[in-house]
Amino acid sequence: MTRLVDCDVHNAVPDDAALRPYLPARWLDHMDHVGSRTFSPYEAGFVYPKVSPGGGARTDAWPPGGGLPGSDLDFMREQLLDRYDIDLAILNCLYRAAEQRNEDYGAALATAVNQWQVEHWLDRDPRLRASISVTFESPELAAAEIRRAAASHRGFVQVLLFPRTLAPLGRRRYWPIYDAAQECGLPVGIHFASTTGAPITSAGWPSFYIEDHTSMSVAFQAQVTSLILDGVLDRFPRLKVVLIEGGFAWVPPLMWRLDGLYHRLGAEVPDLARLPSEYLRDRVRITTQPMEEPERPGDLLELIEEVGQHILMFSTDYPHWDFDHPKRAFQTKLPPDVHDRIMRGNALDYYDLGA
Repeated sequence: MTRLVDCDVHNAVPDDAALRPYLPARWLDHMDHVGSRTFSPYEAGFVYPKVSPGGGARTDAWPPGGGLPGSDLDFMREQLLDRYDIDLAILNCLYRAAEQRNEDYGAALATAVNQWQVEHWLDRDPRLRASISVTFESPELAAAEIRRAAASHRGFVQVLLFPRTLAPLGRRRYWPIYDAAQECGLPVGIHFASTTGAPITSAGWPSFYIEDHTSMSVAFQAQVTSLILDGVLDRFPRLKVVLIEGGFAWVPPLMWRLDGLYHRLGAEVPDLARLPSEYLRDRVRITTQPMEEPERPGDLLELIEEVGQHILMFSTDYPHWDFDHPKRAFQTKLPPDVHDRIMRGNALDYYDLGA
């Protein structure tokens, strides 16, 4: 029986050379002579946190044989899969193919990442599943890659998007992605990551990493609001959405606020068939890490009930610095049925992973 499902594990492309076997000659030449040009103002990589050059990784997660944290499957087995008896783990590779200004190069990189994941991860450990990397700012290209990757390997269980996008994800431009995901029976996962050329908060550029990390939850709120109010969940009735690494304490007040305003401003969105909160409770799932932890540990259970115990799915966020230990993630002991739902049941059902 499947006992533990980890819904957010990060495998890392060790370097661009790892993708070369999967790139056509045209894009190999582009990689060598032009290279990466992204929407991000951080061309050379993210400038913080300064103390963690491995993309926010734990200091003990650097493989002893070299390479980036998350790039060595054997070391991941030792530190995560075997150590914590994880039966299934969903990989979210955050390689920045989706942020390339050259759309076709980005699409080629996304395909290369997915082929690399099949050969070096999915085919090497039966416990692993993976998200499909796509160039989501080029939705037609992304839709084509979803269909190709989903048909190529059953280990792909999700489409990977980021929350800081060039436009809200409910907009029509992104609909081809949802059409392809629904057709292939795959949830769309929105994962903490990414920047664009615009400031990363609604008030401008922050001074500190703690501001960036805290305000990321606001991006998730904006995206789920857009998906609901722009009618995506009505237009694509079988589409599933997963919010990954964005927290969840904000969910009850967002639902209350949306429902309250819908009663007053609902004429703007007359095509909605249900209350906004009903869409969220029915169609959205959320991973647990990072958990907002109340001062009083007992309040965590009350928060989980407010969010909906069927909505939460456990995640460790390995190998990042805010990793959650499967046996120490919750401040308070959960009732056995709630614990079972969060640690395995919800993910098995939502991703259709079987028992």
